[in-house]
Amino acid sequence: MAVETVPLNVRTRGVLPYEPTWREMQAFTAERGPETKDELWLLQHPPVYTLGLAGKAEHLLEASEIPVVKIDRGGQITYHGPGQAVIYLLIDLHRRKLMVRQMVRLMEQALLDVLADWGISAERREGAPGVYVGETKIAALGLKISRGCSYHGLALNVDMDLSPFARINPCGYEGLACTSLQALGVRVSVEEAHARLAARLEALLHELPQTALAPVTAQ
Repeated sequence: MAVETVPLNVRTRGVLPYEPTWREMQAFTAERGPETKDELWLLQHPPVYTLGLAGKAEHLLEASEIPVVKIDRGGQITYHGPGQAVIYLLIDLHRRKLMVRQMVRLMEQALLDVLADWGISAERREGAPGVYVGETKIAALGLKISRGCSYHGLALNVDMDLSPFARINPCGYEGLACTSLQALGVRVSVEEAHARLAARLEALLHELPQTALAPVTAQ
């Protein structure tokens, strides 16, 4: 069932340091009102590990020059770096009549649809948010909900150095390998990945076609 169209701004932000961007998301969410437009922020980050609210330090297997930032999203530890398409979703869930679980599935669905366009068969897993290709993870996601609004979002590995993932248990899963579009033979830019994902997210947010959501695969 469609909902009334809610304005959505899509902002291309370039390469931004992680912590100031996180603080900006917090401020945007704290200050927004009923008429504030929802936003998608399209960006990349310099190398950084982020550790969620319930994150356990032991999932960082090897210290390095890459900083670790403790943040307020759910989940464990993940890595962000150049060549990764990050999209932050600053969405008023109440206004769009979205439950948190629906929002997570919508984000995963956008990733699944875009990957399918590039000939990649991917799947979601029950209890392990993100998108997987075989036994490898290609995209991570995490949200924080405050005052009925979301921030943080998703990260798709496009063309990046994957070695920092070997220094962590990605999202808390020991031995989980990560992959990227480039490693799977798909040569696209981060900008193209951003554009395709943003367009699909916008379509899903406006149309909310729940019957089109792909099934969950047991882990």
